[in-house]
Amino acid sequence: MRYSALLVAFCVAIALLGPVSSVAAQAASSTSGEWVVPRTPDGRPDLQGNWSSATLTPLERPRDQGPVLSWDEVERRERRADGYIERVSRPSDPNRPAPPQGGDGSTGGAGNVGGYNGIYMDRGSRVAVVNGEPRSSLITQPADGRVPPRTPEAQAEAAEYREFRSQFDQYDHPEVRPLGERCIVSFGRNIGPPMLPNGAYNNNYTIVQTADHVLIMAEMVHDARIIRIGDGPRLPENVRPWMGDSWGYWEGDVLVVETTNINPVHRYRGVSPENMTVIERFSRVDEETVLYQFTIDDPTTYTELWGGEVPMKALHDRLYEYACHEGNYALSNILSGARYQERLEAQNQN
Repeated sequence: MRYSALLVAFCVAIALLGPVSSVAAQAASSTSGEWVVPRTPDGRPDLQGNWSSATLTPLERPRDQGPVLSWDEVERRERRADGYIERVSRPSDPNRPAPPQGGDGSTGGAGNVGGYNGIYMDRGSRVAVVNGEPRSSLITQPADGRVPPRTPEAQAEAAEYREFRSQFDQYDHPEVRPLGERCIVSFGRNIGPPMLPNGAYNNNYTIVQTADHVLIMAEMVHDARIIRIGDGPRLPENVRPWMGDSWGYWEGDVLVVETTNINPVHRYRGVSPENMTVIERFSRVDEETVLYQFTIDDPTTYTELWGGEVPMKALHDRLYEYACHEGNYALSNILSGARYQERLEAQNQN
């Protein structure tokens, strides 16, 4: 209840502002006066507010690119994104025909019979800029900006898991459906750790901060992650919450969070996070930005450490409740439909 009251207090809407291009923001930052870090009553940098990690910048760097984009390339990408948003925001034709029977053959969220249209998406319209550099990827370590190869042990574990799953049909029971579809954790990796944009929508967060706790609520599936500050007792190895056991401490003006004990069912990039340690760093770098940095240490899964940086930009709007369970008719309907098909097949065999 204590955190709910704080959360409500910070979910008040602020005046809605349009996005500012990365080029314009870069020019403005060079001419502005000195900025002073806002602080909480206990003297720590104030990370509180609503933030968004939506960005045009991909997690991994294309192999033919360097780590930093030119400002001309940034302008081209952002102009293209703005044009797309303008096109999909136009009113739909109320007299358009229904999709063809069986769908139109397209794929993706809006595919086949029109599950989503473009206006539903909010992938971001700006390139991620860190330390004045427009980045070509969110990953900065290793130097190629890509997730390192898996170890032979991790490859064997992933193959064993795929073999185990292959004995079930994808609609046999609820446990074989994705965790996000079951409203357990965020689709993608929004709440983390690591907390990464999902490339679709709801990449928004509310941060609430006290002297001994930090709460991060993700708009996607309304996940709430509570980080304890200090040197309290860690959870035993066999206790594994969905988002792990997170403890934070202040390193100067940077909040450092170490997370272990992630639930092994909450697989990341196809492998178990059972031995994963995630180090996150939160820095208030200007009025409009919290810089989020992460490092993944999992020697049983990856051949080297890897990590990156995500600028979380101020969201001058409110977060909305993601009422996943309340409206989750799809899961029961999908499973009911599968059972109906099985009954029909059994009848046809008799």
